[in-house]
Amino acid sequence: MLLITGLAGAALAQQAAVPSAPVNPPVPPPRRLAPPVPALLQSRAHEVFTTNCASCHTNTLEAGSAKSLFTEGYLSSHTDAQILQATADGPSGVANHGFKTLYLPGEIGQIPAYLRIRGGILNRKVGETPDPNGKIIKSQKATFKVEVLAKGFNQPWGLGFLPDGRIIFTERSGALRFLGKDGKVSDAVKGTPKVFERQDGGLLDVALPPDYAKSGWIYLSYSDVPPGFTPETGTEKAPLMAPPTMTTVVRGKVNPNNEWVEQQILFQAPADLYTFPADHYGSRFLFDGKGHVFWTMGERHDMQASQNLASPLGKIHRINEDGSIPSDNPFVRTPGALGSIWSYGHRNPEGLDFDPVTGTLWETEHGPVGGDEINIVEPGKNYGWGVVTYGLEPGITRQTAVGMTPPVTHYNPSIGPGATSFYTGNRFPGWKNNMFIAAMVGQKLIRLEIRDRQIVSQETVFQDHGRIRQVVTGPDGNVYLLLQNRNGDPVGGSIARLVPSR
Repeated sequence: MLLITGLAGAALAQQAAVPSAPVNPPVPPPRRLAPPVPALLQSRAHEVFTTNCASCHTNTLEAGSAKSLFTEGYLSSHTDAQILQATADGPSGVANHGFKTLYLPGEIGQIPAYLRIRGGILNRKVGETPDPNGKIIKSQKATFKVEVLAKGFNQPWGLGFLPDGRIIFTERSGALRFLGKDGKVSDAVKGTPKVFERQDGGLLDVALPPDYAKSGWIYLSYSDVPPGFTPETGTEKAPLMAPPTMTTVVRGKVNPNNEWVEQQILFQAPADLYTFPADHYGSRFLFDGKGHVFWTMGERHDMQASQNLASPLGKIHRINEDGSIPSDNPFVRTPGALGSIWSYGHRNPEGLDFDPVTGTLWETEHGPVGGDEINIVEPGKNYGWGVVTYGLEPGITRQTAVGMTPPVTHYNPSIGPGATSFYTGNRFPGWKNNMFIAAMVGQKLIRLEIRDRQIVSQETVFQDHGRIRQVVTGPDGNVYLLLQNRNGDPVGGSIARLVPSR
């Protein structure tokens, strides 16, 4: 059962035909989380490789009686299709190396992902994160300088631009602040919602609607515990309890005294839908300029929820800006379905933007182990999580299935995609209408050229200066980034911009 409180409640009950929640829904008790078992080692591909290949090719970068299949040279010179062919039929002229009669197609289909993911781990270079301020970088179609505007923030997550030239941004620890044109950072806005901060959780995205100059509304998403719930703090001898949490969406205003006022709750689930893992909250906002706001929600490690239209998890949602449900949403007349759902079968989507030329909606989301995706999102479509993946997840061996929309492309190993944004300014003509992805695990900014709903080229334009959470075109035509320190350091996040340089 889904409870949307505030302005969306009546519309949801009428259009989605979801039974109402009990007056006092039960709050799940806290529980201790078991230590995770690496999915890479649990995968069927790991079993296939170690049983049949590792004795000759080894499980390292060093060659055995045959060459290592994890080296950058091998992986960069072979496509997934070539690796699949070699696994299924055996390399040309090599006897007893075909496995298509021993394993199912889905099991063999995981081998390219396994090699690239493990190869990425083995080839990973670890070191200090250098300060990018003042660095001049020459990329394929632009030369730019990195300017760090402000730093020392606790995991900056989302940002927007005010008409007066200020930047509004969030810190995951719960602070909402402003960065002035003079470089001064405001005190945290007083009275913002109390957030649950741990792992991925905290104060997440912030966005301003197209009519902000007139309305003053500011949209926030954050993770919280059920109303009235008090989590245990733990002791030195006992680990912290994992409280149930969920993504909540609100809007409000900031008055001249730097206070959060006039708050309206646009989405809040009932207490019995709050779940325990402290990650996969999603939470990217996007306005379409037609009175609607989209936002993303992760599946909170519940694969079945992604496929369940009665659950808000693992979905992209679309509501009117006041929180009501649009009458043309794809599932408003589906019995038992949540009326705000625009698309489903997502894992943890954190990137969302429209192609400024075609209006196509593009999305980026985290895969399990590998399998990060770029999707074209269309209403009512199922994007497959819980059933298929191009990454590695115990229990899933299929990469495709009937009725499920495959990604435009995927990444193995993971890049950890945060925001995605099309460049719409004029200061970088070579980047006009290109799509950018902020990559956290990969610590890189990726530029993609789009033609006819296909990615025709891509390059890494900025790398190894920390996790990049957000990328967006500023009103001045420069590109703005939110950087988070590598390894999740509590302080050190920064706001940077890329400006043209010669």
